[in-house]
Amino acid sequence: MTIEMILTGFLFWLDIILVFASERFGYITYNELKSEAKLPKIHDDPKKFKTGFVLILMEHLNIIALAIMLFIAFSSYSLILGIIWLIFRIGEGLIQIYYKKNYWGILKSARQYPGNSDAEKNSLIDKGRSILKTKSSSFSFAQILFSIGTIAYSILFITSEVVPEIFGWFGIIASIIYGVGNGIILVKPNFKVPAYFGGLLIFLFEAVLGGWLIFSSII
Repeated sequence: MTIEMILTGFLFWLDIILVFASERFGYITYNELKSEAKLPKIHDDPKKFKTGFVLILMEHLNIIALAIMLFIAFSSYSLILGIIWLIFRIGEGLIQIYYKKNYWGILKSARQYPGNSDAEKNSLIDKGRSILKTKSSSFSFAQILFSIGTIAYSILFITSEVVPEIFGWFGIIASIIYGVGNGIILVKPNFKVPAYFGGLLIFLFEAVLGGWLIFSSII
């Protein structure tokens, strides 16, 4: 199982790297719905937008690969839990990939933005805001699926003792906070504090877990 564990740890780290890289190129995970500010930025540097888009799309594909590798590495300890995280984490990735085609449409609006009349600009702003709203709500829903999937393999870590038990408990706590935080965003889009805090905990969880899976298998 050593190779599978190393690959799983690598995919955890790759996921983090791709998220940070996409944000470096302008992709914002939790968008403010201010398309009047975003459209000119995309128009001025469409290559940056395209690069960020490709990187975050790679991250979504990596999510699916991670779910499959987790299943290969750990499902022998609990097939039921393995199926749960496989379904929910693949579902998370597929939802985000599906709605990215809608997000790509904001590039067209950005190209048309300069040089138009105020009325036409307002129409493009409204369209951009609608795209950003859909992106935000689809992301929050996908993160609820993420939380359920992460709870599933965190429970497996506790019950199987295949990794230190503290990882499992930390994963459960972080996933609950993160999942509830994203559920709150679906109801109150401007209240992002619990999701931000949960996201930080998830980052720590996946970074440390990924490192442990890699180095404990090598040493």
